[in-house]
Amino acid sequence: MRTAIGVDLGGSHVMAAVVDEAGEIHGKQEHDITDRAPAAVIASLTSAVKAAIDSTKEQVVGIGIGSPGNIDPSTGSIRYSPNFGWENVPLGGRVRDAFPKIPVFVGNDARCATLGEYVHGVGQGTQDFALLTIGTGIGGGFVAGGVLALGHQMAAGEIGHHQIRPDSGFICGCGKVGCFEAQASGTGLIRHAMRLAPSFPRSALLDGPREKLGSKAIRKAAQAGDAHALAAFNLYCDDLALGLANIIAFLNPEVIALGGGVSSAGDFMLDRVKPAVELRTTMAPRGTTKIVRATLGNDAGAVGAATAAIRGGLIARVTPAPRTPVGIG
Repeated sequence: MRTAIGVDLGGSHVMAAVVDEAGEIHGKQEHDITDRAPAAVIASLTSAVKAAIDSTKEQVVGIGIGSPGNIDPSTGSIRYSPNFGWENVPLGGRVRDAFPKIPVFVGNDARCATLGEYVHGVGQGTQDFALLTIGTGIGGGFVAGGVLALGHQMAAGEIGHHQIRPDSGFICGCGKVGCFEAQASGTGLIRHAMRLAPSFPRSALLDGPREKLGSKAIRKAAQAGDAHALAAFNLYCDDLALGLANIIAFLNPEVIALGGGVSSAGDFMLDRVKPAVELRTTMAPRGTTKIVRATLGNDAGAVGAATAAIRGGLIARVTPAPRTPVGIG
């Protein structure tokens, strides 16, 4: 059985998984990241990869790495990663030095997650698909006509940085105002709650230190009927719906899958978001884009990175080789 090591590199931890061609995971190795200096992160990454390789008896045909940031596809170098504060870090080269006999692929983490969810998750059987990973920020990617969109400089799919509230929104980490990520990520939910705080002076959400208020606590309070949390959650869902309607206008996907921590609200969120998306959908026939929860969860990035390593790149659909004509001539 052919396998690859799929690596999901995040700001606080790295996970390396042994993944087969069917997308099944046969073991994981996880290491915490406490120092974001390139040498320290790469040391943690290579240690996790070595442990994953040592844990399997199957053939390892490649190492795929999903990393935040803009990636040089020819070298696997990180051109720019705001998550780590990196510029021009030769990640691919360093990993190849550590594992010289194994091909190494490096791609953007969100695009790897999109590939994983498309090939082995809820995107199977579709031609036009979008994935949103909703956590501290918003990442994702698009598949159009069975092809994963990468863009001229590997920057396609930066869903979180189109503006939906340019006049009244929150300031985004990228410097713009009202980006989709600033409004509809987990961070956005917290900001909505803080903006509404003066209207709910006795809110239970404000009992503890405000800097420790998290999106999970707000979601749970909203589901329990807390007025402050519910008001914030409704504003959040409206912003999420606005961004999703834009994605339908841009790409007209058959399926939009929502992954990440915020999507764990499930139907409590989708029951609010879907009708609001329908109201804002104009040029595409309403009701023709399914909005669902992603199925691979936190494993999507590693599964997609391993799939890219096995396939030799971010290839969403494998086209069979043409058959040689027989009996002609």
